[in-house]
Amino acid sequence: MVQEINTQFIERVAGYQVVGVAGNGAEGVRLVGELSPDLVVMDVFMPVQDGLKALAQLRANNEAVDVIVITAAKDKPTIQAMLRNGAVDYIIKPFQFERIRESLESYRQYRLQLGKGGLASQEEVDRLLFRKTTEPAGRAGDAARETEALPKGLHAVTLDQIARQLAEESQSLSAEEVAERVGIARVTARRYLDYLVKVGQVRLDVSYGGIGRPTNRYMRVHKK
Repeated sequence: MVQEINTQFIERVAGYQVVGVAGNGAEGVRLVGELSPDLVVMDVFMPVQDGLKALAQLRANNEAVDVIVITAAKDKPTIQAMLRNGAVDYIIKPFQFERIRESLESYRQYRLQLGKGGLASQEEVDRLLFRKTTEPAGRAGDAARETEALPKGLHAVTLDQIARQLAEESQSLSAEEVAERVGIARVTARRYLDYLVKVGQVRLDVSYGGIGRPTNRYMRVHKK
């Protein structure tokens, strides 16, 4: 039942698909070797081989896979051990869907940034490791500095990605167009865009062209 709930949660996030489910830690390690997933969602409490041993085994096998831990284990030594073995996030049960959604969206941005290749600045590394919004002055810098204390449910890395996308466009974009470019759900993009409008970093225009309901379009405000 827990596996089914976690599967449903993961696949509710745009861009994610569960390619395999394991009943214990040893089976999970085997499936990673066979399926080569990008990401593993792992519990600590598992039969045959627990999460501590399974994660250590993945590292010993040199598996190129990232791990998010979802577990009821909240003692600090266990948390420290999982993080030391490279877990990119640690979610304590019980949790709400919003928490895993934030984690998966953050991981997507992490993969996108590292997948671009080339060299990284210190600011980019800080954002990846500590979810900081510090950004040098530039096209997206003003928006980043406005997001030091985001409302619940909004994530700095995703907001920065949306701000950058708008800054690169010469024309306004709809929420659907932003969602497609960034790789998130349209309703999620709309929440971030509405926030950027609220803080004055994005201008909202309503397009009445064509047949049907008017379309909200968003354009980055370039401060002088």
